[in-house]
Amino acid sequence: MKLGVVILAAGQGTRMKSALPKVLHPLAGRPLVAHVIATARELGAAKIAVVYGHGGEQVPIEVAESELAWVEQSEQLGTGHAVGQAMQEMQEMDRVLVLYGDVPLTSSETLDKLINTANKMDLVLLTVNLTNPSGYGRIVRKADGRVSRIVEQKDASAEELALNEVNTGILVADRIRLDGWIERLDSDNAQGEFYLTDIVAIAVADGIEVQAAQPSNESEVMGVNDRVELASLERYYQQMQAERLMRSGVTLLDPARFDLRGSLNAGQDVVIDINVLIEGTVELGDNVRVDANTVIRNSRIAEGVWIKENCVIEDAVIGKESIIGPFSRLRPETELAERVHVGNFVEIKKSIVDVGSKINHLTYIGDCTIGRTVNVGAGTITCNYDGANKFRTVIGDGAFIGSATQLVAPVEVKSGATIGAGSTITRDAPPDTLTLSRAKQMSFRSWTRPTKKTKE
Repeated sequence: MKLGVVILAAGQGTRMKSALPKVLHPLAGRPLVAHVIATARELGAAKIAVVYGHGGEQVPIEVAESELAWVEQSEQLGTGHAVGQAMQEMQEMDRVLVLYGDVPLTSSETLDKLINTANKMDLVLLTVNLTNPSGYGRIVRKADGRVSRIVEQKDASAEELALNEVNTGILVADRIRLDGWIERLDSDNAQGEFYLTDIVAIAVADGIEVQAAQPSNESEVMGVNDRVELASLERYYQQMQAERLMRSGVTLLDPARFDLRGSLNAGQDVVIDINVLIEGTVELGDNVRVDANTVIRNSRIAEGVWIKENCVIEDAVIGKESIIGPFSRLRPETELAERVHVGNFVEIKKSIVDVGSKINHLTYIGDCTIGRTVNVGAGTITCNYDGANKFRTVIGDGAFIGSATQLVAPVEVKSGATIGAGSTITRDAPPDTLTLSRAKQMSFRSWTRPTKKTKE
């Protein structure tokens, strides 16, 4: 059977108090609605339609995923109306699953269970029992336990308000029947809207037995209405990620102070200290150690690497048994080979550093190729930018760069060359030779240090 998914993402989200549409607010670094779209893809949906609101044109622009059908709901007339707007996109589907762009953590396992139940029935709801059901539509059942209808809180009686089984809004239905039920909806209710939930009573009146399934955890169906709820879901999501990593063999010294905003593929015996942020796609090899307050983004880090405190690593590759930091920054297109040392307050950008080289102190390396076993002294700068164009510096194997050197690109320091401290190198330095540039040192015995003038 072909499964179509309709994602409702048209809500204004006024309680977020933001110019950004609610479904674009980030959870773990991705828009809320992007999590829902990813889950729909996991289910093997043949078609996904996203309903966005008038004035919410940012949603299709920001998400910009291929093979999505975008449907504008120009008037906010309720959830039933929103699904109705998308049904034209579902005409070739057998079943339709309705999801919500601000309910990001419903698992594919829970939805699979819902869909498998729906293969035997024409309408299946996802419900949950809450200790405090305030704000949710209540599930009303017959004496024999079968679902008879859903009543929204504003329309519920005192007896109905006492019910704690609530509607999540998520459902799966036969596409042809769903089309017909939506056409029969009316807006005779407290909100003056077309409620999708009213299709339950219509289905029951048609003699359809409505079934219900429940998630394994109520957080799966929690929506986001304000920033407090968003922060709560963020913590729950990070807790799940941390538990998964620890069960796979990663040591998190404090799982409550770890954030994963992307994907992490970690080897054995990886140790991660507090306040580490992982973003994008990151690989950590066996026995990698990441110390506190470090950010790693879209990088590959080989086995045995030690990243010390307070480092920022972005779009970089680090070879095995290298040592980085503390307070190092590796910018995009940095590639370090094995056993490279990058020390405190060193910044490297768009550079290749070969095996065993050391750049340990207060240095900027940009647009550079560094050979094997090179030593770069403190305060060295590759002057790679002339204000309009970037140029490359090449340093050969075994070279020694003295402290406070400026290498003005394009320039090459040949293998085995030594650059004297305090030099400004503007021409290629020959191999196995000392090269330096310094003004003559002079001392003036008659000179006196200035003193402050006293006020009269």
